[in-house]
Amino acid sequence: MRELLTALRNPLAALDRRWTPSPRTLRVATNAALVMSVVIVVTGGAVRLTGSGLGCDTWPKCTGDSLVTTPEMGVHGVIEFGNRLLTYVLAAAIGWVIVASRCANPRRRSVTRLGWYQVGVVLANAIVGGITVLTGLNPFSVAAHFLLATALITLTTIARRRAREGDEAPHPLVGPPVRRAVYAVTAACGALVVVGTGVTGSGRHAGDPGEITRMPFDWEMITRLHAALAWVVVLGTIAVIVGMRLMDAPAGPRARARDLLIVLLAQGAVGYVQYALDEPELLVGIHLLGAAVTWVAMIRLVLSLRDRGPVPERPGDGDRAPATPAAREPIADSPLPTGATAGDGERAPAGV
Repeated sequence: MRELLTALRNPLAALDRRWTPSPRTLRVATNAALVMSVVIVVTGGAVRLTGSGLGCDTWPKCTGDSLVTTPEMGVHGVIEFGNRLLTYVLAAAIGWVIVASRCANPRRRSVTRLGWYQVGVVLANAIVGGITVLTGLNPFSVAAHFLLATALITLTTIARRRAREGDEAPHPLVGPPVRRAVYAVTAACGALVVVGTGVTGSGRHAGDPGEITRMPFDWEMITRLHAALAWVVVLGTIAVIVGMRLMDAPAGPRARARDLLIVLLAQGAVGYVQYALDEPELLVGIHLLGAAVTWVAMIRLVLSLRDRGPVPERPGDGDRAPATPAAREPIADSPLPTGATAGDGERAPAGV
């Protein structure tokens, strides 16, 4: 009886005594959370592109007297309510990350914290989503809804990386010039995402066939601004790739920079075709998926700039394997003298 009461008071501690997940289990959990954070963006876009934004005309219920969709609401109600249901799948994936990192031996406290941050973002976005419905799809609340979803993608991408590395202090793999260039590209990419919400918010895909208020921007002007920012990010990424090659950066960061460039070029091609064809729904949906994948690639590049050692092993599993040579390569463009330690130079931000 006492054990039962203890388990009810602290279920995670009770589970911790009975289950020790492997590092692979934690990696799978973080993969699932990342995939679901992208899926929820794409299905949210499907709600908008099919005109189902008010398929459920209130919140948190679907109608004034029904928690779920009704036959009278038709396919739009099914699409909107289906997107709401996927939030529970997303929450389950995040919960898996929290439990697996909490019960791991040794515990992965940084991953657990990231999991709880994800819970906070999901709850905040559920409230913003409710406000969006109650305000008749106000375009600014729709944009906030998307940006919070992007924040969730950021957290799930970081958690995925943290599950695959150790808990040592960050050791920079590239020097300050390359890091500053990557951070500048990241800022430009963030501006690209924000301006993209203005393109959608002032465009013709309002999310409902009725009269929906649009953002007060000239659509042609803000679309051209969006395209200009995209070119800034592309050219900045090319500059980063060239800089890494000239400064003999490790293979990991170079690969992540190439991945980002490939995604950007594909996304740009879709964007130009979408513009030429007057925004067909299918291409807009693909472009939305591309925006999520682009941001994942951007965060992966940032995270590749430092090393935090190998994944901690369970006590008694033997000596820890040494870090790979590439992970401990000297920083080619760093001003540190040969033999200096990572602590003597500029570090990546702690906790990332």
